[in-house]
Amino acid sequence: MQVCLASTSPARLMLLRQAGIEPRTLAPDVDEDAVIAQVEAAEGRRLDADEHVRLLARRKAADVAQRVAAEDPGFDGIVIGGDSMFEIGGEILGKPHTAVEATRRWQAMRGRTGMLHSGHSVIRVNGAGVSADAHAVAAASVSFAADVTDAEIDAYVASGEPLHVAGAFTIDSLGGPFIQRVEGDPSTVVGMSLSTVRRLARELGVEWTDLWNRT
Repeated sequence: MQVCLASTSPARLMLLRQAGIEPRTLAPDVDEDAVIAQVEAAEGRRLDADEHVRLLARRKAADVAQRVAAEDPGFDGIVIGGDSMFEIGGEILGKPHTAVEATRRWQAMRGRTGMLHSGHSVIRVNGAGVSADAHAVAAASVSFAADVTDAEIDAYVASGEPLHVAGAFTIDSLGGPFIQRVEGDPSTVVGMSLSTVRRLARELGVEWTDLWNRT
C-alpha cells in the first residue's frame, strides 16, 4: 500500500517517517489565497478556521490525487493533504512570511493561549482512479510562556524558522522552549494529527499498519 503526501512540509514528512511511513511527496498546485477568496465571495461570508483548513486540505489532496491517478496507473494507496491555521483572540493566522509580522505576533502571543486548527484530507487512489475520500479537522490548544523576552523573540525571528509556519511557531524545533503547554494531539501542532489520518484511512478501508514501509 503506497502513500503520497500532498505537501513538501518537512514537519509533515518527519511525522510520517517517525510513524514508519516513507511517502512519495508532491507539491499541490493550489493558490490558497485565491481559493479562500473565491469561496468567501461566493458565500458572502468569512470562513471560520475549521472551514478554512478543511477546504484547503481537500483542494491540495484532490489536486495531487488527480495527478497521481493520471500519471501513475500503478499507484495503489492513499494521498494525504493537510493545512494548518492558528487562531488566537479571534484572529486567524497563517504563515507570517516577514520578520516584522512574526515579531508582532510573538509580542502579542506570549502569555496567551491559542488554538491550532489542522485540516486533513485522505483520498484513496488505485488503478481505477480516485475511488473515495475522507476529511476531518483536528485542533490543539497552545499556551506560550509569559516570560519570553524581546531579545528571545528577535533571536527566534532572526533564525528564519517562524516565518514559514502557521502561527509563526513550532513545538518540535527552536520554538519549543517558548511553549508552556499543549492540550490535544501534539502531532496536530507539528503539522498533522497522525491519529486523525489513521482514522480517515480506516474509513477508506486502509489499515495504518499496511502503510508501514520503513525498517
